[in-house]
Amino acid sequence: MFHVPALIALLTCVALSEAQHEAGYCTFYEECGYNPLVEGSLIDAIVPCYNYTPALGLAGAHYRKLKKVCPMLDRGEGNTYACCSAKQLSSLEASLALSKVLLLRCPSCAENFAHLHCINTCSPNQSQTVKVTKVMNITSFDNATKEAVVSYQAFLSTAFADGAFQSCKSVRIPATGGFAIATMCGRYGATLCTPQRWYDFQGDSSNGLAPLDIDFRLVQEGNAEGLPEGVVPYNGRALKCNETMPSGGQACSCQDCKESCPKIPHPAPPPGPFRLLAVDGFLVISIILLCVLVLAFLSYLSITYAVRSRRRKDEEKGRRTVKGKDQNSNDVAQQVIDPSEVTCADRNSLAAQAFLRSRFQIWGTVMATYPLTVLLLSAVVVVVFSAGLRSIELTTDPVELWSAPDSRARQEKDYHDSHFGPFFRTNQLILTAPGRKGQIYDSLLFGLQNFSGIVSKDLIIELLELQKQIQDLEFWSEDLNRTASLKDVCFAPLNPSNPSLVDCAVNGLPQYFQNSLKNINDKVNMTELGVTKEVDWRDHLIYCFNSPMSFKDITDLGMSCMADYGAPVFPFLAVGGYENEDYTNSEALILTFSLNNYPRGSTKFKVAMQWEKEFLKIVQDYQKRPASNFTFAYMAERSLEDEINRTTAEDIPIFMISYAVIFVYIAVALGEYSSWRRVLVDSKFLVGLGGILVVACSVLASMGFYSWVGIPSSLVILQVVPFLVLAVGADNIFIFVLEYQRDVRRPGEKREEQIGRVLGNVAPSMLLCSLSESVCFFLGALSTMPAVKAFALYAALALLMDFVLQMTAFVALLSLDVRRQDSNRCELFCCVTVSSRHTKKPTEGFLLPFMRRYYAPVLLNRYTRAIVMLLFISMLSGSFFLMFHVTVGLDQELAMPQGSYMLQYFQYLHKYLEVGVPIYFVTKRGFNFRTKEGMNAVCSSVGCDQFSLTQKIHYATDYPEKSYISIPANSWVDDFIDWLNPASRCCRLYSKYPDIGKFCPASEEADICHGKCMPFSLRPSVEQFDRFLPHFLGNRPDLQCPKGGLGAYDTAVVMDDSGEIIASRFMAYHTPLTNSQEFTNALLKARELARNITEGMRRIPGTSPDFEVFPYTVTNVFYEQYLAIVPEGLFNISLCLLPTFVVCCLLLGLDLRSGLLNLVTIVMIIVDTVGVMTLWGIDYNAVALINLVTAVGISVEFVSHMTRSFALSTKATRVERAAEATAEMGSAVFAGVAMTNLPGILVLAFAKAQLILIFFFRLNLVITLLGMAHGLVFLPVLLSYFGPTLNKAVLLQLQQDKEASRKQLEARNAKHAYDNVSYEASETQRDQNFKASKEPAREP
Repeated sequence: MFHVPALIALLTCVALSEAQHEAGYCTFYEECGYNPLVEGSLIDAIVPCYNYTPALGLAGAHYRKLKKVCPMLDRGEGNTYACCSAKQLSSLEASLALSKVLLLRCPSCAENFAHLHCINTCSPNQSQTVKVTKVMNITSFDNATKEAVVSYQAFLSTAFADGAFQSCKSVRIPATGGFAIATMCGRYGATLCTPQRWYDFQGDSSNGLAPLDIDFRLVQEGNAEGLPEGVVPYNGRALKCNETMPSGGQACSCQDCKESCPKIPHPAPPPGPFRLLAVDGFLVISIILLCVLVLAFLSYLSITYAVRSRRRKDEEKGRRTVKGKDQNSNDVAQQVIDPSEVTCADRNSLAAQAFLRSRFQIWGTVMATYPLTVLLLSAVVVVVFSAGLRSIELTTDPVELWSAPDSRARQEKDYHDSHFGPFFRTNQLILTAPGRKGQIYDSLLFGLQNFSGIVSKDLIIELLELQKQIQDLEFWSEDLNRTASLKDVCFAPLNPSNPSLVDCAVNGLPQYFQNSLKNINDKVNMTELGVTKEVDWRDHLIYCFNSPMSFKDITDLGMSCMADYGAPVFPFLAVGGYENEDYTNSEALILTFSLNNYPRGSTKFKVAMQWEKEFLKIVQDYQKRPASNFTFAYMAERSLEDEINRTTAEDIPIFMISYAVIFVYIAVALGEYSSWRRVLVDSKFLVGLGGILVVACSVLASMGFYSWVGIPSSLVILQVVPFLVLAVGADNIFIFVLEYQRDVRRPGEKREEQIGRVLGNVAPSMLLCSLSESVCFFLGALSTMPAVKAFALYAALALLMDFVLQMTAFVALLSLDVRRQDSNRCELFCCVTVSSRHTKKPTEGFLLPFMRRYYAPVLLNRYTRAIVMLLFISMLSGSFFLMFHVTVGLDQELAMPQGSYMLQYFQYLHKYLEVGVPIYFVTKRGFNFRTKEGMNAVCSSVGCDQFSLTQKIHYATDYPEKSYISIPANSWVDDFIDWLNPASRCCRLYSKYPDIGKFCPASEEADICHGKCMPFSLRPSVEQFDRFLPHFLGNRPDLQCPKGGLGAYDTAVVMDDSGEIIASRFMAYHTPLTNSQEFTNALLKARELARNITEGMRRIPGTSPDFEVFPYTVTNVFYEQYLAIVPEGLFNISLCLLPTFVVCCLLLGLDLRSGLLNLVTIVMIIVDTVGVMTLWGIDYNAVALINLVTAVGISVEFVSHMTRSFALSTKATRVERAAEATAEMGSAVFAGVAMTNLPGILVLAFAKAQLILIFFFRLNLVITLLGMAHGLVFLPVLLSYFGPTLNKAVLLQLQQDKEASRKQLEARNAKHAYDNVSYEASETQRDQNFKASKEPAREP
């Protein structure tokens, strides 16, 4: 009894081995029933009956069915024979429809695919190409027991097999940009797929689509070895992908068939570096510049020496000189000026100086006379302006800071967001497990496979636990007034209206197991080719890596690869750090939570921000767990902004310490210290504090005013503007106070009058600098960058307010302090007085005598001057060369503080991610997609234009290193056309009441949906387009219809009420972009491509002339500025330089030479600064531009005071005037600008933020040091050579004043002599007493 099954099996094998293989005979025929060996199939596994009979002639409906399904077997009605019934043809048609949905883009591929299975199923010579290897008795559909074929061998020639494979291997899936064959080659995917592997997958019943096992044998022509007797391998002709169909169908498109591609010229290589004489061109120009400047200078020295020698001889013969005294009573030789020698320019200069001096003298006297009133009124004005701070708005959104509302990128972002919604919010973890050893897994199906240490079961389970913890987090939302969770804000592509947690798009490795611990732990014994082994999660994972869109793997596990939310998870989204698509050997796992994005300030935006906050808490707590096996980096969408705000708050104490150091320096440096007893009397603590308060009040007033106006502030303004105003303000304070301390009150002069007179002397210089800087920054507000524009406005008004308060409040404060000092009262203890009296002598301090006696003589020595000129010319030439090599950009890492978790995330991102950010090609209104021409100008399948929108993007992916695009664009037009194709079952119509004629989804049974949406044509009519497009966009993709548009395209097409498409988008992927330069180049190349696409689509009839295609990437708004930041910087700096020249010329009485020298020195400072930026690794960007604009302002302080002092000096020679300006004004500039800035800048070296360390510490240090070097070293030397000539009007006025004083003195002496003769002796004593009292007035 036990031997009966074995006997039956033996007899079956004998019968099968004796089966004949001859032409005109069938091996099987008709449907028998369901295959008992196949479980969990995705379609009905119906197998044929074993039946060795002659092929049947076809006629009527049977013939027409064959002609429709297998036209290659048609020989005409009455002459056509086949080995398949009408039922078999219907089942074959349904089975082919599943694959044709993916392959119909390439008609020859779809034809070859159908050709193969038609030959196996229906060929009249079936017995010659097929050998049955296994039959079973099953209960047929008519309840009879029949022999059914459950396995057979199919013999194909390699020529046909290779030809069919070649026609299909490049067919794309537009929705993903991948290859269709990747879903049809099982474990091997598209990369490792071969003809044999392709056919093996098709014949594997475990794939869920094959009803029985087919062993495809590929036989080379002429090789009959091993073939069963009578077997003739099928050797039909496979159509090439670039061939037209026998039925007249078109060849496959370029995107699906490389042979169809036109010859595209290679992209032009990027322009190489500028070169001259085979070397760096800028180096050559710099060397030429150096040589020209040096030769020009040496020539000038030679000519000057020759002219001076001749002039010296002439002057020795007839020079007229007189003796006079300068303001320090030093004897000098001065030329006697005749009024006719005074030029108009000299008169103008004198008039301008006299006018300003007299007005400021009157003003200062009034301010000093009523100090309390002035302080009160100043406080009121500041309070009124500062009241606007109640409504201050700080801009922290990087988009608002760095992208102008009218910039192209910003307009494109607004257009994209208004039509498609903001780009979703990304929250991501990149996990590694360093130190864990990998393993080699001997797979039953895939052979030896390397698994890295992180791709292990325990870590996948641990990742799943972390993922579940994050998915399940809940929190109380005040905005929603209820408990909120991920489903309230998550991106749910397949159920956007009412998502559950399962609908949320979470991409990670556990999704290949549908986030099921059971699926991860599943394992089963499986037999393959006589070998039985256990298959587990590893086999499933290998299969899914290669076929992520599969609904069922080929193992006996039978699990799907699709994520639990219904979409595929592509390997590059789940793992990272692999090479050549060796995914199992990856070094990192990636877990991504995608949230919807919302407008700032909306309720959902706040909920999303709150969820991300809770997400960060969970991740940070998990990172601290000692039991965690992961080392990972993480980020939330809010992280960048959070970290910038956090570091700003943490660095506030650093800025406070910096200001405190500056304050202490000012308070100490301004003091007069004649003796220890008077230290508290002569100190200037309150004056220094007052100067700081003036700066603070000017900044607050500026911020308050613009808050009233509605111009928002930013953290950059809070950090930079006070420094700038403090540098300018401190300089003016030092110049004013030091000038007062060096002055002696004249006989009969009141204290207030002395202050007014001193202010009249120095205020024009203060006005020159403040006005230059203020106008400079007001003009800088013409910048297109919001951050630069706001900074310029705030700085301009703050500088203007600072000057006004210095002319009012600070003068009043100094008047009060002088009164206190004259009364010998201590500064902090006003009621305490000291007995030691204040000396009436002028106080020069330490710096002025040092610079007069040592520094100026050494600097202005004949040889030193030449060395200085040559040194600074060399610096200029070298910096000119370096300036053209400065790196443009700002990497995100620099915005993060040291130790920020975002720094590690950026490091992991660049190291492990293998694909870049998505890029959308967005079409605007004005293009008619509904016409045949319109569709062909966009699509990339059969019949489409060779240079359509998607084709051009595809061509760009052939050169990813130049186009920065790695994955072609998806195309809703292509998938819509495929969805409508009558060969697929995606778009059908109900054929039964009550819904007859209405759209029938693919999930409905075929017997109630016979109607086709588009029966014949390859392109829909306008009416069909309008009718079925909404159904396509709302159709959820599934096994029956993977072309459904829900999720992939439902948000990619925007229509108005009339059905016109007003916007659409096509998504591709960039290559991994790691720095600012790559992001900028990618933007530039994408715009070039979009412009080319636009030009092509505008040629389509009916297209609007203003129709446009533009590229959109979420990062464009940040990196667009670098496309124009160089000309933008030149424009802004030029605008700042212009007023420094104009104001200097005007306030010095149209002194063009002084203005030009002023300008040249400032330009040199800026050029040298940019050169040092290159050497010190400081990139050029908007933050650097703000500092360079600031550098112009600070340079004015270093330069303009010196230039004015030189221009008004009455010394005989340029060298003497340069020495006087260096000593008198240089000492004040050094003390007021350099020594004020340096201590505060050095404190910033302790800041945590890299942005502050690089762009505030380093750059400001460079600016200050170079400003000091040029202002106190180079400028005096430059003036000594090329400075303006002596102002003869000033000298003439001085001589006239002395002559008038001499005549007054002679008249007074004559009157006194007459009185001595006329009066009695008793009056003589009184006259002598009177004369004695008037004697000091004789001193000029």
